[in-house]
Amino acid sequence: MATDVIMPRMGDMEEGTLLRWLIEDGQAVSKGQPLLVIQTEKANLEIEAPASGTLTILVQAGETVPMGTVVARIA
Repeated sequence: MATDVIMPRMGDMEEGTLLRWLIEDGQAVSKGQPLLVIQTEKANLEIEAPASGTLTILVQAGETVPMGTVVARIA
């Protein structure tokens, strides 16, 4: 079963930019491990893995996406 990694909702922000992935596509990750850095109008944040498994990146660094968008999956 796969677990989605989503662009989190933060306050009244409607979108965020993926600054960089800290893990490469296809690599194993552990729950709680930092995965990516995102940027909103107010802050830069690290997003942690919600589960352990193999990371599949769906949105590339540099892209801006709406909050709630699935940016990766962990299977």
